[in-house]
Amino acid sequence: MTETILSELKSRVATHLKDEGSGHGFDHVMRVYNNALLISKTENSDSDIVSAAALLHDVGDHKLNPEGRELHRETIEKLAGDLFDTDFLEKVIFIVERVSYKGAGVEDLEMPIEGKIVRDADRLDAIGAIGIARAFAYGGSHNRRLYNPEEEAQMHDNFENYKNSDSSTLNHFYEKLFLLKDRMETATAKKIAEKRHAFMEEFVQWFKNEWDGEL
Repeated sequence: MTETILSELKSRVATHLKDEGSGHGFDHVMRVYNNALLISKTENSDSDIVSAAALLHDVGDHKLNPEGRELHRETIEKLAGDLFDTDFLEKVIFIVERVSYKGAGVEDLEMPIEGKIVRDADRLDAIGAIGIARAFAYGGSHNRRLYNPEEEAQMHDNFENYKNSDSSTLNHFYEKLFLLKDRMETATAKKIAEKRHAFMEEFVQWFKNEWDGEL
């Protein structure tokens, strides 16, 4: 991929996500992109596919569409259809359609190494300090409660239930964030995830202590 095409793709994605403030904006995309490039250095992969898939991984996500539908293909073809040939674009779309977490009881779909890299990179940005910030940003943008001690976390066994869940933000740690460490597939991501996971565990314990008045 030439620098010109890469720069143009970044510009288009930035414009597409310019009004996104729930934790899935262009800043998130660039962190995933940088994470993916870092991971790809230790994996035998096509860096062009990794780069394009990382930059485009969220543009058609259900969380960004008013109808709550997945619009990956339509959005990617609109944003990048003139930048890449059909074969390349199909490989990118194949990956992007399989990146997102679909629920605790839903197995991740098999992907080529480029897809595993992007999926790991995306999940790294969902955990740790930034993952915590993004979780509460998303919860706030959807009027979700911080925490409800009487509400049990749900291990969703299908995407529709997971997508339509309105449980508290703290439950999201148990329904997704705490589960991501063991779903990492590359050695680099697994190593990074260990520390970020431990930080989240400490945060949640502090949160609950303060909630209960144990100052």
